[in-house]
Amino acid sequence: MTSEVMAPGRIAPYRWLMPDTDTAPAVGPLLRHWRATRRLSQLDLALGADVSSRHLSYVETGRSKPSRDMVLRLAEALEVPLRERNALLAAAGFAPAFFETSLESPAMEAFRSAIDLILAHQEPYPAFVLDRHWEIRRTNTAAERCTRFLLGKEPAESNMLRLVLGPGGLGSVLMSWEETAGDLVRHLHAQVAAAPTDARARALLDEVLGYPGIPAGWRTRDIGAPVAPLLTTVFRKDGITLSLFSAITTFGSPHDVTLDELRIECSFPADPETDRVCREKFGRA
Repeated sequence: MTSEVMAPGRIAPYRWLMPDTDTAPAVGPLLRHWRATRRLSQLDLALGADVSSRHLSYVETGRSKPSRDMVLRLAEALEVPLRERNALLAAAGFAPAFFETSLESPAMEAFRSAIDLILAHQEPYPAFVLDRHWEIRRTNTAAERCTRFLLGKEPAESNMLRLVLGPGGLGSVLMSWEETAGDLVRHLHAQVAAAPTDARARALLDEVLGYPGIPAGWRTRDIGAPVAPLLTTVFRKDGITLSLFSAITTFGSPHDVTLDELRIECSFPADPETDRVCREKFGRA
């Protein structure tokens, strides 16, 4: 389930995002990669962006240089994330179009308030605010208490993937390890495939694939692998079983990279016993 929080208006600038143009790919191959990722033919994309398929072909092969407007129209038709739209513009020789504003900036006060409201409303069930690299930016009280209970100590990691899959993390109490780990790795593979300029995401994938217990077969992205309609994550600690599923909230139609990349993952009990444990152990006193 995905819900949306609509963003009212444009954000004041904090800094531009300008990829390293000395190492950035040319715009044609990047567009072709995005089109392949979205499984669109040149004709499909041309119709969606209102350009000629011949012109698009010339752009992808480097025979024609696209205008700034054409790059943005193609990116819109391909539903490219804002950070990657800046990368496309830079590859075509244009200045970025979207700012990245610090979440702690005064300009973000309204959005921080909205996030805090969602986190508070989610009590006594865990909720986490994550960025594109799975860094935990905020949590509610239930998430803090639940994590401490499962680990038996304060978490040493602020990255969700390292916390769940890494050595010394939640793996020892995660009963649904194969299903949960497989789902996380599939998401990370898809993220890397969809963001060819994101070196940090690629490094994170390489790190995760090197963790003990990760099957060698997971090193290759399996697009056709069957996926359950809804993943239930099951933990067991001190004779207590927690079964949780998640709903994700994102900001709708953002014009800022930070907001575009944030997501709020809210956990819900999958059975009455988990509901009882959450209320008794993780609820606010």
